[in-house]
Amino acid sequence: MIKQTNVGLMLLIFISLSFLFTPRAFSATEMTTPSGIQVEDLEEFVDEYVKEHIGHSVAGASIVIVKDQEIIFSKGYGYGDIASEVVVEPDTSVMEWGSVTKLFVWTSVMQLVEQGLIDLNEDISVYLPDGILTKLNYDEPITMLELMHHTAGFEDRIFDLLMPSPEMTTLEETLKLTEPNQVYRPGEVVAYSNYSTSLAAYIVEQLTGEPFHEYVEEHIFSKIDMNQSTTNLLIEDDPDIIENKTKGYTMLDWSTFDESVPFYIPMYPSGGMNGTAEDLARFAMALMPGEGQHTPLFEQDQTLHEMLSTSYSVNEDVPGIAHGFWEYAGKYRGLTHSGNTVAFSTNFHIVPEENFGVVVLTNQAGEGNLLFGLVSELVGEKEFTVEENLPSTSEVEGTYLSSRRMMDGFINLYYYYFIPLDISAVNDQEIEINASGYKANYRQTSPYVYQLTDGNPAFIPNQIMYFHVNDGVVKQISTTYADYLPMDKSQAWLTATLVIFIVCLLYFLIAPFVLLVRAIVNRKKKSTKLSKWNVLLTLSGTGIIINIVVLAIRMLTNSNRAYSELYLHFGLNYVLTASAVVSLVLLLVRMKKALLTKWQKTGYIMSVITMILLIAWMIVWQVYR
Repeated sequence: MIKQTNVGLMLLIFISLSFLFTPRAFSATEMTTPSGIQVEDLEEFVDEYVKEHIGHSVAGASIVIVKDQEIIFSKGYGYGDIASEVVVEPDTSVMEWGSVTKLFVWTSVMQLVEQGLIDLNEDISVYLPDGILTKLNYDEPITMLELMHHTAGFEDRIFDLLMPSPEMTTLEETLKLTEPNQVYRPGEVVAYSNYSTSLAAYIVEQLTGEPFHEYVEEHIFSKIDMNQSTTNLLIEDDPDIIENKTKGYTMLDWSTFDESVPFYIPMYPSGGMNGTAEDLARFAMALMPGEGQHTPLFEQDQTLHEMLSTSYSVNEDVPGIAHGFWEYAGKYRGLTHSGNTVAFSTNFHIVPEENFGVVVLTNQAGEGNLLFGLVSELVGEKEFTVEENLPSTSEVEGTYLSSRRMMDGFINLYYYYFIPLDISAVNDQEIEINASGYKANYRQTSPYVYQLTDGNPAFIPNQIMYFHVNDGVVKQISTTYADYLPMDKSQAWLTATLVIFIVCLLYFLIAPFVLLVRAIVNRKKKSTKLSKWNVLLTLSGTGIIINIVVLAIRMLTNSNRAYSELYLHFGLNYVLTASAVVSLVLLLVRMKKALLTKWQKTGYIMSVITMILLIAWMIVWQVYR
């Protein structure tokens, strides 16, 4: 008996030693991030990267990293409530996910594709009741794939996206209220669209008979234990969520933050989810089951494979779209989506080939250093080679407009004057792009494909641009979230209309004081009807100018408004314009019969011409709506 025990003991020791001295059965890449950072060095690396930003350029953040179906890093930084010094915890701190919510719409759609309820290439009108889409301008049908690719052709819309109170309408009512115009032919232009995503979620509602938020809770959250998250826009319905919800902030200055006012998103499938970083990490792991494992999200592994495969691409050297997921040109192919709300920002990034994922949540809008800078360090950048005999950069010089813009209404003016994309050649293979004062340099690596080399990548998130050139003329620029199209108005025309507005503004702000001085000087003289009509014309113009300025200030201080908030401004423009037209006509009629001095006649004619120019400017820039 003792002899057998000794033999067994020796065998156990031998087996143990053999494991110690035998190479382990996984590659070196399995012990590192895709960029090559050793897993055991991960905390030190992230801590070092984050400390430069937390408390200085961002209030707080949750960072979770997963690999091979495990959370290998989970840590909170900074405060979820600065005043009360409540620290951020990735397993309990609830933040807004913004547009990362869209990934749950596309996952829901693919579940219904798997069940045979949705055909990605079918006209979506077959899934919709009458009265939903009333502003289509093209005969070509819109497919679910085009909703996924943001190529349905809808213009952007900034109104009615956010509301100050939780008194919401149904998703159907919201879609009817916020329907944008279709301004592009389906399938031709990528123009990021919140409306498209919520329309897809509404189709899920129509086919399942469930409100979208209930569908996600049952068919996604519950299947992967996402217990600290909600899709429901009324987060007050879940006391645990509201109790753990962090405060959101905007940065006023370096290390100075201002607490933001809470809001609600009626079009919630496009950006209304709230949850923890670890919950979102569980979603990442469900999208990357290990070898021999099965995702709980689908009945068939093929459905997951299809969802994460490229479904839209303009060039083999340019990242495309995988059924609503944005491809990322990293060291390995990545799939990603970021999100922003008024006071939160999020980045979700997976590398299926490496079974690796990163989730970054911050309680500050527009944060980029952690969302994109840190993630880039973890996933690595693709090394690119520069081909020879490439086209001249002079071919792509010019001014371009984002396809993601409002074209109907006065907001259209903003895109032309404040955020056009200016591109100029630096040398034979390098260009500089300039948008809203932010600059970046891009180098041509293959024909008409340009890669970021230096500068701010904020307006081209994937850092790669592709120019569609036909006979030496740029027809379109493909980027990540929105294409750019050539400027359709000349610089001379834009300058002329700007000068006209400035002249009208100065005239109608100065003229009332001139009239007042004249009235004081001539107070003993009886005013004529002609002068009274001139006063009415001038004051009408002054009222219009003041109304436009107030409207601009209101929009610049808070662009997230209900369209109904602007009705007063539009109404005033119509009333004041009507007053101006009446006084203008009567002034012209009476001028023919009146004996006027040269100066009087000149003054009246100036008022008439300036008012005509102002009305024409308002019509051109759609300031009446």
